[in-house]
Amino acid sequence: MAELFCNGGAMRGGNLHHNVSAHPFVGQVRTAPIYRFFSVRDEFPALLLTESGGAAIEGELYDVPMQDIRTDFLPEEPAELELTVIQLEDGRSVLAVGLRPGLVDGIADQLTEITDQGGWRKYRGLSQPDDAAVS
Repeated sequence: MAELFCNGGAMRGGNLHHNVSAHPFVGQVRTAPIYRFFSVRDEFPALLLTESGGAAIEGELYDVPMQDIRTDFLPEEPAELELTVIQLEDGRSVLAVGLRPGLVDGIADQLTEITDQGGWRKYRGLSQPDDAAVS
């Protein structure tokens, strides 16, 4: 099993939640404050590691077998994203998908920076699930 950070459609209530819903929900967490956060064409979010201007980004953590990440989760992720390892606020390293760094300049016109929103739910005006205390 691997801890997988989800910060968009795979979160509870999202259109891709079915890809992780059969696996244990570990809790709501935040990244370390070293990421910029973008909306890509206002379709999905994307994390990007940064040396400055980053923030802690909210998401959900799931315990998912590596095989299921490969077969169920990744095939539905947009081509602009890649599997990566991120740092959580508590210092742990976990799997996540992030914006392919080489794409930033090439798709700049498709990116809206939403780092100051701190999460996809806040940006989209979606409510937090009642049982999700941020840790």
